[in-house]
Formats: sequence, structure tokens, C-alpha cells
Amino acid sequence: MEITVGFYGGAGTVTGANFLLSDGTTNILVDCGLTQGKDFCDKCNFDDFEYDPKDIHALIFTHAHLDHIGRAPKLIKDGFNGGVYCTPPTEDLLTVMLADSEGILKREAERKNIPPMYSKGHVDGLLQKVETHEYHKKFEIGDFVCEFFDAGHILGSAIVRITHKQTDKSYVFTGDLGNSPSPLLPNTEVIADADYLIMESVYGDRLHEDIEHREEKLRDIILRSIERGGTLMIPAFSMERTQILLYNLSNMMEAGEIPKIPVFLDSPLAIKVTEIYKKYSKYLKQDLQGEIKKEGDIFDFDFLEKTESRDASKAILHAETPKIIIAGAGMSHGGRIQHHEMQYLDDPKSTLMIVGYQAAGSMGRVLQDGGKKVRIFNKEVPVKATIETLSGYSAHADRDNLVEFVSHTSTKLDTAFLAMGEPGPASFLAQRLHDFLDVKAIVPEKGKTYTLK
Repeated sequence: MEITVGFYGGAGTVTGANFLLSDGTTNILVDCGLTQGKDFCDKCNFDDFEYDPKDIHALIFTHAHLDHIGRAPKLIKDGFNGGVYCTPPTEDLLTVMLADSEGILKREAERKNIPPMYSKGHVDGLLQKVETHEYHKKFEIGDFVCEFFDAGHILGSAIVRITHKQTDKSYVFTGDLGNSPSPLLPNTEVIADADYLIMESVYGDRLHEDIEHREEKLRDIILRSIERGGTLMIPAFSMERTQILLYNLSNMMEAGEIPKIPVFLDSPLAIKVTEIYKKYSKYLKQDLQGEIKKEGDIFDFDFLEKTESRDASKAILHAETPKIIIAGAGMSHGGRIQHHEMQYLDDPKSTLMIVGYQAAGSMGRVLQDGGKKVRIFNKEVPVKATIETLSGYSAHADRDNLVEFVSHTSTKLDTAFLAMGEPGPASFLAQRLHDFLDVKAIVPEKGKTYTLK
């Protein structure tokens, strides 16, 4: 019996997760995401898969970020007819995320004068195949037994343990691991019996700021921004980061820690995602359950305005300062945030606060690295606003948390494959796992298939 794992995305890059586990009879695809940032290319996203989708028996989603789900409807377009598996919250998030991305990708294809990656019909076809499973409820795919564990990354995110009946070996795909403890989610669960790990390595060489002080740092940035009298722009990812910010802002205003100034949630997608967070509140951490029972809605407050229409978004310009604008996209590579950046980046009174990972080559990374000018809508915009980075709000585990995660299974572990990270951080983490835990760690090559025992 020969078990193999192929790396068709998320190898040497943070984004584009796409892994194929096979025993020669059953082929299971774990994630099928878009490649983003500097790694974006037509071949990566629009061209054919390096395997035949007709040969895939099942697709498992670890979570609903586009770099893990964004190419999946193309599988349907190209003949995939297997089952699709995820947690219940991920199913709801898939629906809104893929509907949003289909339109974006269609416009991207038109701009490049190439055929669309997929259509709405392909999105619908994928969603019709979804079968949901709660955490810790086993399900079978061929000779594989699968089980989800809470990754603590975003709502519904899962670590997937796949055990082969004949070999009794466990193959664990981490997806993205959370930055625990999270303000909203339970801590990342421990896996103690992995024979092989296919894991993320985004922050494999870095530590986050002391997360115990992240709310204090957020408050300080807001107060400094208000003192300058300008606009605080927050390019926020629609899932998790936005909800954490809303929760913290609500609490800070209620406690009188920051002035009650206008806050605009300028993202139709984030507004929809927030409703899903409310629907699945039982998946949030236990500490919040009493608060939810008492207040009903932990993501809303008096000074929050949700701007769904374009006209409402444009009207933000005329709102008095100081004000806070939360808008997508999180890496400033599109979305409504660019309209606000066009307006306020050249204003020394304004502030742009980065609260998540910025892929190399993205506009967010240029701003984070101190770029003095950026190009928005083919216009050069000087950067005079203050740029702040608040890494404690990252949704990804840092170096020490990644090492700790591996430590729980290191005595049984055969090999850890360090994917979903840039080459530098992944290689650093590989060396650290070897030095500290005596673990064999491989930084996989894109397109390569590895034979497992």
C-alpha cells in the first residue's frame, strides 16, 4: 500500500493551498485556493489543474478563506463529481465568499481578455455537493476515516485528521492554525497522533507582539489617530479580523476608553459574514456565551454604520473627522479600501492600520514596508499618512505556537511538510523543528508528489 501526497499549491507560497492525498484507489483533495499577492499569475489560477479533476473522489475544505476555496468551482467546471466536506459554518461562509469572488474573477478575466475561471452555475454546483460534519464526528471516504478539529483560525476552521484503515497511519492537514488565545474563538486543538503533518508556516520565523496587550495597543493607535484629527483606515479581512475589531471597538466605547466617534463598516461582504458569526455563536469561545445571552449582539453598537450601497460608501467622505473606516480588502489589493486610501493616504493627519498578513507584492506589504508612494487606479498616490502595524491581531499562529503544536505529536511524527509559507519562514521553521524537537521537516516543492510510508 503506497500513500502519496502531492503539493499543487501552497508550496513555497502562503496562498493557493491545494494538496492531494491518495492511496492509489481514493484521491482526496484538501483545499483548492486562489494564489494571491505577488504569486498571482494566470497559470496559477486560470489555467488547467496539474491533475484531472475527474479523478478526484472528494474535496475537503479546512476553512473558507479564498486562498483555500477560491478555485474550487473550477473543479466542477473541469469535471469533478466527488463529495465536498466541511464544517457547518464553513458551508455558510463558502456561499457568500464564492458568490463575491465569482464577480471579481469575472471582471479580472475580462480585463485580461481571457475566459472566466468559472461561472455562478459552477459555484452553485459545488455548493450542492457540500456535506457538513461537526468537530469530532468521524466520516469515511473510501478507506480513509476523516475527522475535523477546531483550528481556532476563523469561524468553522478545521484541522483535518485523515487516517487510513489499512495502514492505521494518520495524515493531518492543519489548514491555517489560529493565533490563540483569540478574542472570539476557542484555542487551537491539540493533535497528539499524527504520523505525517502537512502544516502552515506563514509566521515560521516570527513572533507576534505580546497578544495580551493587543487591545491596549489598538486603543493607543485609535487615540493617537483621533488626536491627529484625521481618518483611521483599517484594511480588514472580512472574516475574523473584522468581527474582532467590531467587538473590541464596542467594548472600548462602552467602557469610555475611546471617544464615541463614527465607525463605518464599509464592506457588504464583511456585513454578511458578521451575520454568519451571529448565527453560529455557539462556535465562539465559552467566555462569550454569557455576554451574548445578555447583550444579544456583540458586534453592534450605537456609533457603527454599515454601508452596503455604493452611494452610502461614497457618503463617508463627507462625514466629519475623526472617524474610523473598516473596509476590505485586507491586503489593500482591491475592494472599497482603495477608494479611501486614494482619498486619505496623502493626508498627514490620517492613519492606516494594518492588522493582518500582507503577502509579498501586495499594496499592503508596500505600505507596511514603508513605501513612500503607491499606485491606485493607475494614479500615483504619495503616502503621508501614518502607517501602523498591529500584528497581535493576526489570525495565524506564530513561530513558537507552531513549534508547540508540533511538539504534541513529535514522538510519533514521521515527517512534517511545511507548506503555506514563503521559503524563508518555512525553512527557518524546518530547522527549528529539527533542532528543538528532532523532527524531520521538509519544505515541499510545488507540483511534487511525496511517497509516505
